[in-house]
Amino acid sequence: MQEILKKVQIHIPFHLLRDKLLPMVIRKKINPEIGFSHEALDRFHPDDFRKIADVLRDAGLTVTLHAPFMDLRPGAIDPKIRQVTIDRLQQVFDLAPYFHPRSIVCHPSFDERYYVSTEEEWLQNSLDTWKRFSGIAEEIGTLIALENIYETAPEPLHRLLTALASPHICFCFDTGHFNAFARAPLELWLDQMGPFIGQLHVHDNHGVTDEHLPVGEGNFPFPAFLKKIRELGRHPIITIEAHSEANLWRTLENIKAMKLFAEL
Repeated sequence: MQEILKKVQIHIPFHLLRDKLLPMVIRKKINPEIGFSHEALDRFHPDDFRKIADVLRDAGLTVTLHAPFMDLRPGAIDPKIRQVTIDRLQQVFDLAPYFHPRSIVCHPSFDERYYVSTEEEWLQNSLDTWKRFSGIAEEIGTLIALENIYETAPEPLHRLLTALASPHICFCFDTGHFNAFARAPLELWLDQMGPFIGQLHVHDNHGVTDEHLPVGEGNFPFPAFLKKIRELGRHPIITIEAHSEANLWRTLENIKAMKLFAEL
């Protein structure tokens, strides 16, 4: 399993990392993707974040960060909602100098059921938000990875990333979110978003709900997907999103048995 762990990040909420899992992370040499909720950002002091960052650095582990997303809308039509979103995101970017992350994953949060007839306003407001943070990403030497959630087709994210045209902003393709929520075929997503892919979030489901099953225990076509990623010449950061320790070890066992990451 260690050969796989060397190649991936493992998603871990900050409070679990600090309060429970840090000894295991160090012992097993797990490279974490640290998830920050609004609770964690309000509960902990900067010194709490700095201490964890120092321990991870001294252990020689790589880190990615996942910004908060609940209730946040980077392309919000209401400027006050957008400002609250920016303020929350800024809290994570302020922590980046402690952790020196490979990437910071964020949700652009386009939902066609919500932004009815306001797609253009969403796009322009999103551009304003992410341009603000792209300069910060350049300064601290990291990537902003914008992740698909409820997008049924790739066009909104393709338009956003094309307009941003930033080497410091990439696409994070989430396999589980695609499988549960997308309606356009995988081939179209890869044709449009393939050149932007800089990170993958891998988990599985049966195409109905976001179950966060171990890889290989739903119906997402991982072998064909990863073959296409190789053909596109992409070498993305890979994050395993297992929502329990048991699912993490099952995911690693399945990845090994399926020989999924051998060439990535």
